Parts: sequence; structure tokens; C-alpha cells
Amino acid sequence: MSTFTDHWRTLDWDDIRLRINTKTPADVERALNTAHPTRDDMMALLSPAASAYLEPLAQKAQRLTRQRFGNTVSFYVPLYLSNLCANDCTYCGFSMSNRIKRKTLDEAEIARECDAIREMGFEHLLLVTGEHQGKVGMDYFRRHLPAIRRRFASLQMEVQPLAQEEYAELKTLGLDGVMVYQETYHEAEYARHHLKGHKQDFFWRLETPDRLGRAGIDKIGLGALIGLSDSWRVDCYMVAEHLLWLQKHYWQSRYSISFPRLRPCAGGIEPASIMDERQLVQTICAFRLLAPEIELSLSTRESPWFRDRVVPLAINNVSAFSKTQPGGYADDHPELEQFSPHDGRRPQEVADALVARGLQPVWKDWDNFLGRASQ
Repeated sequence: MSTFTDHWRTLDWDDIRLRINTKTPADVERALNTAHPTRDDMMALLSPAASAYLEPLAQKAQRLTRQRFGNTVSFYVPLYLSNLCANDCTYCGFSMSNRIKRKTLDEAEIARECDAIREMGFEHLLLVTGEHQGKVGMDYFRRHLPAIRRRFASLQMEVQPLAQEEYAELKTLGLDGVMVYQETYHEAEYARHHLKGHKQDFFWRLETPDRLGRAGIDKIGLGALIGLSDSWRVDCYMVAEHLLWLQKHYWQSRYSISFPRLRPCAGGIEPASIMDERQLVQTICAFRLLAPEIELSLSTRESPWFRDRVVPLAINNVSAFSKTQPGGYADDHPELEQFSPHDGRRPQEVADALVARGLQPVWKDWDNFLGRASQ
């Protein structure tokens, strides 16, 4: 059975970079005026030439977003279960080489975190761990997932890549979605930043969304860590290629795209390529034109000022008051965090800011999906 790896092997990084960087204003105008953008149009929308068309790009993205999602913006929050990690990655605060305190939440601690999160109004939860198969692998998930799922309307995970049968089992325990970011689609750059551990396996990670699709996971989240490679434009284009491949082969699943830019963390690195805020707006809007129906998500990595102004353009999923360390909601321990969030506002503050811009925050958007009874 073919996977995205087969398609990835046909894509030439340097050729894509050249094609993106040589797009002309005429190419951008053509991309803006088509109802169904092609891959070539996506290159134009991500190109330097498109920077002069930010206003019409944003206007069209906003129009498509309102048509598809109305004025609604869904809220979610991450719950970090553990910062144990068996990988050594240059950009991550949880990297095994960093001398930080390690913590894995037990049943009582998880319950306290869930209480604190529910008190803030959240119904959509993203479970996050470092990648440590032994301590926070399937046994840990089997033990704790059902009880967590009973507390929330939907449950997603961002953990180490698993096997297809493991994802299928987690689905029976209440898992709705999985976020798995390739970090960079440049194989040599990937190797340079992943020094030890299972995460060194570029292709095992690259094929994770295929395994998710075959396991019937409802929502699959994609993204690149913007700034990790020396061309954020090519990495973002590769995310688009990945999305189009998955939509064709696993059309039953829904898809989500995130836009994480490198943020400060313990032992962190400087970005190899800089995406400024205007370029991030350009990229977000380009994805909305390419795929009007998918979820576009913006996290607390970005500033309050930026989020308040960009969410109304094309974003329909946001996090708020994110804590990136285990136990961060019931007990704040900033020395454990994976990275430093930029938007630290309380959830209601974020919601009020969106309401002031004519949007409707949604804390819970479904009870009963594909026959699953609400709990």
C-alpha cells in the first residue's frame, strides 16, 4: 500500500524553492482569481511576490472562512501529562539532554488538572506528552484515557507516533484526533536536529498520518515547525502536499493545520529562516484558499495583539491560557515547560476579545459524533 513517502520522494526541495521564489505578480493574481487553487497556485500564494497582495488575499480568506464556518471559533486547551522524553532534539525544552525536572502525572494529578481545566470552561482537550514509550506509552494511555474522555466533549493527542493498531485501539477508548507535526520535510535538516531516540526515524514520522487515516481517526493534524529549516516557504508547501495526499486517500478523516513558529525554550536554537508576522498571515490565508473546509489553528505561541487581529481572518480553532508543563493548571511549575507561550491571557479574556470583533467562541461544538453517545 502506498504512503505519503512515495509521493514525497517525487518532490525536489530545491526545485520547489526555485519555483516558489520565481513566481510573478501575474501568477499570484491568477491564484487569487481561481475558485479551485492548484499546487502551482499554492506556490504562488506562498511566494515573495504574494506579499504585495496581502490585503486581497486576506479578504478572500476571510470571505471563505465566514462562508464555511460562520462567525464561530472553537476553543481547546493542551493538557501536558508528562515531560519525560527519550529523544534528543535541538529545539525542544523536553529534550533528554536538557537538565530539567521530569514529571509524569498520576491519576490524582490528572484529575486535579481536569478539574482546573473544566472550571475554565474548556470541553475540547489536547493531551500532550514527551516521547517516552516505556513510561508514557500505550499502557499509560490505556490506564488514563477513558477517565479523561468522560470529562470532555472531545479528546485529541499529540504524543509519539504509534502503530496503526494502537491508534485503532485508542479510538475505542475515546480518542477523536491526533496532531503529528513533521517538524521539517527536509530529510537532511531533520537529521541535524534529531540527535537521539526514535524520533530520528524521519519516515516513521512522515507516515504517521497514513497510519492514522487507515485506523479511522476522525481528525488528523499537520504542520511544520516554522524556522527549523532554511526555507519556511518550502516546508509550508510540503504541508500542503501532505494535506492534499491525505485528503485524496483518507477522505473520511477531517484535517487540521497548525502554524507553530519556533519559540524560546531550554537549550533552544535560533531559527534557520525567519517568518515575520505578515508572512504568517500570508501563509494562513494561502491555506484557507487552498482548502476552505479544513480547520486552521493558531496557538498561544503568538502574541495577543497578533491573535486578536488574525483569528478573524481565517482561523477557526484557538488555544487559550496554555500551560506547556505537567501540572501547569492546578500547580504552576514554569521550570518544567516545553516552550514559553506568548499569549498568557485567561480564557475569558481571549473569548471577550474575539466577541468584540464579531466572533462567537465555541467551547463545545458536538455531543454525539458518528454514533458515539455523549458521556
